[in-house]
Amino acid sequence: MKLLVAVKRVVDHNIKVHIKPDGSNVELAGARMSINPFDENAMEAAMRLKESGVATEVVAVTVGTTAAQDVLRHALAMGADRAILLESGDVLQPLGVAKLLKILVEREQPGLVLLGKQSIDDDTGQTGQMLAALLDYGQGTFISTLNIENGEAVVTREVEGGTETIAVALPAVLTADLRLNEPRYVKLPNLMMAKKKPIQTISAAEFGIDVSPRLALVKVADPPVRKACAMVNNVQELVEKLRSEARVLP
Repeated sequence: MKLLVAVKRVVDHNIKVHIKPDGSNVELAGARMSINPFDENAMEAAMRLKESGVATEVVAVTVGTTAAQDVLRHALAMGADRAILLESGDVLQPLGVAKLLKILVEREQPGLVLLGKQSIDDDTGQTGQMLAALLDYGQGTFISTLNIENGEAVVTREVEGGTETIAVALPAVLTADLRLNEPRYVKLPNLMMAKKKPIQTISAAEFGIDVSPRLALVKVADPPVRKACAMVNNVQELVEKLRSEARVLP
């Protein structure tokens, strides 16, 4: 079975982003970029399926400019067999990405499509669901366990108030939670070898898909600064402060 794993290039989660002076967006110039953490969990899940003999090929794909090749190199270093760059300089939102991935899925015909449950930049958590709807595939979102049994993906997923276990007929689209696994450490020799591997580049424009944004980003701002906490000496003092100073939220 072939697996297709979608990965995204985002600002590294270990650094603090800064907002542009005009509030139009975050400042990406000079920022360290890396693979989206949830997508790394999806890639790790794919590699474990291959190592267990369930999958025969793992294909990594990303959408973006040439700069996005670095996350594909990371996926190759983790063990992906092939990498595909859907090259586009457009500002892409979840629906546009899902439309492009749909065409690629129809070309590659994987038995399973894996993505992270969300990206840490836009944080929308929509691409996997939209892709499943466009393909008319079953889906399992926010999964924390994954097993392939009798032509089905048996997954545990987070729901309101707890978790549920479902079986999804293949082919299917699954989105990974951080709890799904602990991604392997990528060693330097593997990264060096990955740099020599070919990356197939496909112009997204040749798909003829309308990927124009549906949403407009109006303004980006830092969250309000939290007020410093106040220490109390005993329970009685705490009760008095709650009685006199606590504010009832609407």
